[in-house]
Amino acid sequence: MKNTVRDSCFIASIFVLLSVGNACSDEPAPTLPTAEEPPAVELQEAYHDKIRENPYPKADNKIYLNPCPLIVPQQMKTGKLLQFALSTRQDFAESHTTLSEAVEWCMYNPHKILENGVWYWRFRNIDASGSAGEWSDAYQFEITDDIPRFVTPPFTTFYNNLPHNHPRLKCYFDNELPEARQRASSHPEYNAMLGRARTALRKEYTTMGDLHVWDISSTLCNEMMYLHDAWLLTLDEQYLTKAHEIITQLLAYPVSDQLLFSDNFLATNVGRCYLKGYDLLMGRLNQQEKAAIEDVMIRIMRKYYKVHCGSKENHIFDNHFWQQNMRVFFQIALMLYDKTEYKDEIRLMMEFYYELWTARAPASGFNRDGAWQNGISYYGTNIQTLHYMPMLLSYICKVDFMKHPWYQNAGKALAYTWQPESKNIGFGDGNEKLESPGRVQIGFADFLARETGDPYAGWLAAQSSKALHDDILMRLYRIVRDKTTYNTTLPENAPKFTWHQDIGEVMMHSDLGNTKKNLALGFRSSIFGSGSHTVSNQNAFQLIYKGADVYRSTGYYLNFEDAHNLMSYRHSRAHNTILVNGIGQPFTTKGYGNINCAMGGQHITYCSGDASHAYASLTDDPMWIKSLEKAGIEQTPENGFGITPLTKYYRHIAMLHPDIVVIYDELEASEAVQWNWLLHSPTQFIIDNNNRKLTTTNNNKAFSAVTRLYCNDNMHLTQTDLFVVPPKPVYDPQYPNQWHMTANVEGCDKTRILAIIQVIPDNAPTQEISRNGNVFHCGSWSIRAEMDASNPPELYISSTETPTVLSYGSGHLILGGEEYYRKYTRSYVLYDEQNGKYETTEMINYVPGSTRTLP
Repeated sequence: MKNTVRDSCFIASIFVLLSVGNACSDEPAPTLPTAEEPPAVELQEAYHDKIRENPYPKADNKIYLNPCPLIVPQQMKTGKLLQFALSTRQDFAESHTTLSEAVEWCMYNPHKILENGVWYWRFRNIDASGSAGEWSDAYQFEITDDIPRFVTPPFTTFYNNLPHNHPRLKCYFDNELPEARQRASSHPEYNAMLGRARTALRKEYTTMGDLHVWDISSTLCNEMMYLHDAWLLTLDEQYLTKAHEIITQLLAYPVSDQLLFSDNFLATNVGRCYLKGYDLLMGRLNQQEKAAIEDVMIRIMRKYYKVHCGSKENHIFDNHFWQQNMRVFFQIALMLYDKTEYKDEIRLMMEFYYELWTARAPASGFNRDGAWQNGISYYGTNIQTLHYMPMLLSYICKVDFMKHPWYQNAGKALAYTWQPESKNIGFGDGNEKLESPGRVQIGFADFLARETGDPYAGWLAAQSSKALHDDILMRLYRIVRDKTTYNTTLPENAPKFTWHQDIGEVMMHSDLGNTKKNLALGFRSSIFGSGSHTVSNQNAFQLIYKGADVYRSTGYYLNFEDAHNLMSYRHSRAHNTILVNGIGQPFTTKGYGNINCAMGGQHITYCSGDASHAYASLTDDPMWIKSLEKAGIEQTPENGFGITPLTKYYRHIAMLHPDIVVIYDELEASEAVQWNWLLHSPTQFIIDNNNRKLTTTNNNKAFSAVTRLYCNDNMHLTQTDLFVVPPKPVYDPQYPNQWHMTANVEGCDKTRILAIIQVIPDNAPTQEISRNGNVFHCGSWSIRAEMDASNPPELYISSTETPTVLSYGSGHLILGGEEYYRKYTRSYVLYDEQNGKYETTEMINYVPGSTRTLP
């Protein structure tokens, strides 16, 4: 099968403890091992479809979990229903085959562990009369030992365990609240929690008119949460009385479909208001009030279920849906499932959303990293759902939904992306905004520490206690679970990097536990491409020191689709990557990259990214085409859009601890082009063109960064502090200009560029760099980089102070005084200290298994 090597991640990792053997001159000389050629593979359009075009999984697809969902593209559902068959036999023998119930949606979850081996599946359409069509082609996939296991119970288990009492929105606290009420007043956040509820008590809603409108409802739904949670904790009747006042005012203005569905967030904000009132006031509401609330909620469900069914299981990640709306639809179903008038209808809808969560949550279904593929800032907008859904499902199903690999890895991923008292090294819309971790991220870290025992999450939460106490969303959770303790110590053996392999990010730190000394670098090259809240930044990096920006992507996230966003924030020109003839990467998942390799020890952290496919198309996403047209921007080379002749863009990044970063780029095209190497800084560059030297200084944090660029071809460095499109028509000091450096390499079809970055504290002198051909000496480090693009690429880094060696290339090596023979040519080898002893790691290019397969 084609996927055998791919499913093993295309990694040959060899950890070798070198020992000294006895020489024996009388024996014949041994036959020296010969390095093998790496398996011949093609990175076959490994990006994720925005909208699924082919069934999943097929033989060449990556399996993320055992069991995996079976997903049929919406356009292949031609009948009213779909039926699935899953078998260990190619002939689908009845005794070896599971036949699903016929369903309206396009997915099937086995809800059982699949045994290792080859599996076969197919589907058929069933029309409204119940007549079944022909079975589809059979698709196959393989289950292996290395696939994480996470199994959820069937929907019937969930449904049969549903609570029948009210309030039930937070039924998972039912067993804990009586005891928590006895000690709640001594909790440090108790007064803050009730303070928000008392503010809502003092507010006069009866004179505010129609509360359904956007500006009011977006605030009102939070105030209803404060009242709801305050009553759960105190049982004080005044909170019920105020909630009833709000519901009465809402019902005084019947909401039209035109208003209710004018915005999907408006519908679910209105839904949130009604939900909490309905849940709290079941014993107070009269039948007319109940019926009116139920009418609004069922209208919301009927409208969106038809839109979602078949669509959301096939969309790579619909932001608003997963951020808030999915949770609200599930909560409405929880309210109405046992109401006689809606029981059958709601049961079907609830089953769909339950199966959808199982198939595609918590983070697209194709992400086990614990990191957020849509970026660190928009992570925060999803946390309420990421907290609520596993709490509810775990309680009702009696199965721990936090055992999902994503949740198990989320604490570490968060800590490595956003260090305490520091800017983050993440990506995506809004990543630049905060100077330290947001309160919702810290609240989530605390939640993860309590529920999973993750020490990284516990350490991060403990280091950010003020932000934790400021978090609103999970305040009731912390008060109720106050007795749950966790480890707050950063693990002693915490590695200096983490590789988020599924989403394509690497996070490096010189000293994770000490922000004041830490040099941190984030690198992105992702098969999620550019779309939604991700941007066109394959093979781009962020660099911070002492928690402050050294080199960072530029622009300001003020609007999702204005001209500044499109041209000077989302566009590749705003990021630390490259342009080709001034052209960047398109706004589409097809503009993707991949992390080839990541490895690290005590002295070197290294990764390699491949953005060779990121410049091969125009923006084809209808959403972004519409946005460009609305802003009056044409996809022309003059505006930085077009199909380029680039054929290879490998970027190698090595952090030489504690204060040096090496970047080595392999750039090739099918014809001569202008290469534009980009670097961005919050402060002005001092440019020495003769020596290709760049210097920036941060006076507040007392450090400087010095970058030397090397290239065998002519290179010229320029800078500007102007945006192609400014954030505001008239200069606004809230959004100061930023500095953009471009190193232009003219008129060649291939080139190599080497950058050596030194970050120096307290204005200390930099170490001089000397060059002898392809060898560069910087302090104790020796860097050999093949700069002639007509020769095979090579990067070799060693130190005079330690036996550490990093090698990308071919040929045998001397590691720790012993010969080391590569298993593969063109491999990555690191010899470095790990957990107190020197070991060797060898890797070849990681090739991501596609979730799409061309016919």
